[in-house]
Amino acid sequence: MEARGVGRTVTEDGTPGKVIFVEGALPGERVTYSSYRRKPSYEQATVVDILRPSVLRTQPKCAFFGTCGGCSMQHLDMRAQVAIKQRVLEDNLWHLSKLRAETVFAPIHGPSWGYRYRARLTVRNVAKKGGVLVGFHEKKSSYVADMTSCEVLPPHVSAMLVPLRRLVEGLSIRDRMPQIELAVGSQVTALVLRVLEPINADDEALLRAFADEHKVQFWLQPKGPDTVTPFYPLDVPLDYTLPEFGIRMPFKPTDFTQVNHQINRVLVGRALRLLAPSRDDRVLDLFCGIGNFTLPLARLSREVMGIEGSETLTTRALANARENGVDGHTTFACRNLFEVTGDDLRALGAFDKFLIDPPREGALAVSKALAEIAQSGEGPLPKRIVYVSCNPSTLARDAGLLVHEAGYRLKGAGVVNMFPNTSHVESIALFERD
Repeated sequence: MEARGVGRTVTEDGTPGKVIFVEGALPGERVTYSSYRRKPSYEQATVVDILRPSVLRTQPKCAFFGTCGGCSMQHLDMRAQVAIKQRVLEDNLWHLSKLRAETVFAPIHGPSWGYRYRARLTVRNVAKKGGVLVGFHEKKSSYVADMTSCEVLPPHVSAMLVPLRRLVEGLSIRDRMPQIELAVGSQVTALVLRVLEPINADDEALLRAFADEHKVQFWLQPKGPDTVTPFYPLDVPLDYTLPEFGIRMPFKPTDFTQVNHQINRVLVGRALRLLAPSRDDRVLDLFCGIGNFTLPLARLSREVMGIEGSETLTTRALANARENGVDGHTTFACRNLFEVTGDDLRALGAFDKFLIDPPREGALAVSKALAEIAQSGEGPLPKRIVYVSCNPSTLARDAGLLVHEAGYRLKGAGVVNMFPNTSHVESIALFERD
């Protein structure tokens, strides 16, 4: 789903011919195009001229749209973007599992620009381009886009792209720093420098001066994610907040956190209202990460158990529960949720409600385990499940198991526009069992 046009050639006798996928075109438009890949049954092409524009076409805000691969839908009206994502969700549910939600939830959406609080920027010293480039990859390329600003990054981060180029050019390891990972917190922006060689004293001085001028915090990563350590300054905490629930969530810049903080706040509120935990409920939060849903749930439930596949994140979630004073209502465990069985779920005891927030691979093993418990009749099942998804196809697959084999009803589903101007489809679904 890249907001492209799809056409079909017609032979002289009127017989339908090849399908043409035209990047940069929108449905209903009349365009001229240039093909770059020809196959017997289809062609891939790019727009040359727009002869009759769609009413849904809008002027891209970013000067680098079309070259930079970070966004794919800036030329499409935002309301249409959300509607298309909802259609993708509904089509996946129907075509993969023959399901239609009883209710279509209102989409969760927010600002279209300046929302991306996490990003991984590639760094290249390119002599032909005049020096160091810092940015996203070019569209369908390993080259780095020659970009001097970015409309989806927060304005203060966008304004740092050119200064970051100059900073890297001055470092002794300019050719040994392949990426900069950024994470924006409520009090500071962290920049993680992937350093393949140690920095020297002159480099340290440059980094400190840059951090003071731009109010950022540098971290260094010499090897894998576990080697990330703060460099300067050391006295500013990196965190985000969930004000509705009085939660402050410390995190490391390499921890998984949602890209869009504003949408995350709305998403957490929606998920908890759908789950409707009470003071008598025991809730299981699967793929809990650092506690994004677990800690707010602990404010409203008798007990919440968070399970995560990473020991590091499990430890961080426990520390965050203590930080927020909800450790008396929470427990955490490290388990491989991609291999969980019905017996594993039974061993955890009875839970009134589940919250499931898996990665793109979905929660296939969890869904199969619930189906096995339902079909065996041995063991308790949650009355209600809220499933937060970042992949509509795996949500649809798992929903089919929950409905057709575990006896749940798909009470509602809707999209979450976590990544405006891109093709990423996030969603939330509610399942109930009588």
